[in-house]
Amino acid sequence: MHPTLPLLARTDFPPIRRLRLDTLQVNLGYKCNQSCLHCHVNAGPNRTEMMDAETAAIVLEVVRRRGVKTLDLTGGAPELSPHFRALVRQARANGVKVIDRCNLTILSEPGQEDLAAFLAEQGVEVVASLPCYSAANVDRQRGDGVFERSIDGLRALNALGYGQGGALVLNLVYNPQGPSLPPAQGPLQADYKRELLTHFGIRFDHLFALTNMPIQRFGSTLVSKGTFAGYMKLLREAYREENLEAVMCRTLVSVDWQGDLYDCDFNQMLGLRARLPETSRPHVRDLLVADAAGVPIRIADHCYGCTAGQGSSCGGALESDAVVHAASGTA
Repeated sequence: MHPTLPLLARTDFPPIRRLRLDTLQVNLGYKCNQSCLHCHVNAGPNRTEMMDAETAAIVLEVVRRRGVKTLDLTGGAPELSPHFRALVRQARANGVKVIDRCNLTILSEPGQEDLAAFLAEQGVEVVASLPCYSAANVDRQRGDGVFERSIDGLRALNALGYGQGGALVLNLVYNPQGPSLPPAQGPLQADYKRELLTHFGIRFDHLFALTNMPIQRFGSTLVSKGTFAGYMKLLREAYREENLEAVMCRTLVSVDWQGDLYDCDFNQMLGLRARLPETSRPHVRDLLVADAAGVPIRIADHCYGCTAGQGSSCGGALESDAVVHAASGTA
């Protein structure tokens, strides 16, 4: 696989600093039951990296001491971690919002038959990957049969009360098939809602349109095809300064399976460690005593992906750009 950090390290992206920590995004491991072309984590069935019990316990203590409002669990398939359910239970017992970044097919894996019911029982917000409402497009990107299994997973979640506009929130994630920016989130969400309801009887709450990051598996593919420079040109030319105020790294810290800290999930995959005072390798345990507010955020050229066009974050398009689209009437 082609390394992309050497192509991204030199940048003129503007400096930014972290605000108060609101969200702890925890990568529980890179093991996954899928191997998707766009995956910036390079996750797959053969990955063995998994968080241990000691680190998981420190995560919960940081959430409690720092007053973290949201625990965002990701992977790989985070549900494959032996500590996933304990983390969920204890965080929810303390009134913390928990997000499960779910690939949907995990719901039908052997041993996970009760997973959907567990998520509903705990009131976990599900953010589910579904890069298209077309079976052919999804299977091309994620593997044969993935679309059908994803639809089955969505139906199971709907049957439990997810996506009905109530307390059980079900959000979907869209990402482009190739080196292009995602279309405007609002109209695309309307298309998704119409198509999934009409053809499959499926309901969901919101669609998050995410920009593909030029790192790991996707970035390597761009290099192989000779389109890396062109994609970076697209991201840089679509930069919007107003999106800087809402990028996720300003209120989020990313934790990898070993407990090491990064400014975002993308920096984690590039090995760009977060900065904290008096340590060269900040660990989640350091957040028990150190405050991350005001610390400079590590930047590289891939940061243009979060600020291009309507903006992109773990919560979809950035609000500032949604306002711009609404005011201008553009799609």
